[in-house]
Amino acid sequence: MSTETWTVAEAKAKLSEVINRAETTGPQTITRNGRKTAVVVAAEEWDKKNTRHGNLAQFLAASPLRRSKLKIRRRDRSRKADL
Repeated sequence: MSTETWTVAEAKAKLSEVINRAETTGPQTITRNGRKTAVVVAAEEWDKKNTRHGNLAQFLAASPLRRSKLKIRRRDRSRKADL
């Protein structure tokens, strides 16, 4: 995937081409005053990046730190309440 850079004026004038290239060759970067401002990506790629895979428990279970035998000492920070 190659990323091509467009100025805002170029991107406005050639929006269809920017979209086509995002679909065929990869993300297209748009700059304003020489600074990266936006990136146009294909909808399919966007959906892949934003799809959730599993839940937090599955993520933590798959963590390489799970088998590291890291021991965490916890301090009791509870306060005694006078009732």
